[in-house]
Amino acid sequence: MGRCRRLGTIFFIMAKIGLFTFGGGWSIIAQMQNEFVDKRHWMTEEQVVDYMSLAKSFPGVMIINMSVFCGYAMAGVSGAAAAAVGLSAPALVSIALVTYFYSSLRDNVWMEKILCGVRSVVVPIIISACLKLRKTAIQGRSAYMILAVTFVICVLSEINKLLVVGAALIAGLLIWRGEIPDDLS
Repeated sequence: MGRCRRLGTIFFIMAKIGLFTFGGGWSIIAQMQNEFVDKRHWMTEEQVVDYMSLAKSFPGVMIINMSVFCGYAMAGVSGAAAAAVGLSAPALVSIALVTYFYSSLRDNVWMEKILCGVRSVVVPIIISACLKLRKTAIQGRSAYMILAVTFVICVLSEINKLLVVGAALIAGLLIWRGEIPDDLS
């Protein structure tokens, strides 16, 4: 496939994902995985997990960061630009339209019901993406322990999530260095 054609494909797939995927970053990641890992084999599940971790750790909008990493992996700097612009263009146009028509949409009962229905679909999409990525993201008993501890911390406390990510990073490094056994037996 030619370079320009690949860039166009990246742009239009990301635009389609940006236009038709609701629920924020996690549901978009499921669609990116489906398109670029499962269908086209342009990326691996390991890359998706790694980029997802990095994207969440960098400042800015996580899913735009993710699109930049994925686009770069598939086609370099121009791929990163095509992915980011493709993903964000539908949202920018939609926001501009909603802003323009806001006063007439604000009290619309039909719009409220439509959004309620769309919101209810988000949770299964996110859970599906998590289940698909668990084989790659969670390897070894220590990873399950980190998962369990961080889940409890995230659900039951108001601790800054960046601190939780930092603590998990340190735990991963200690496990890698052998200072914490990976089998935890």
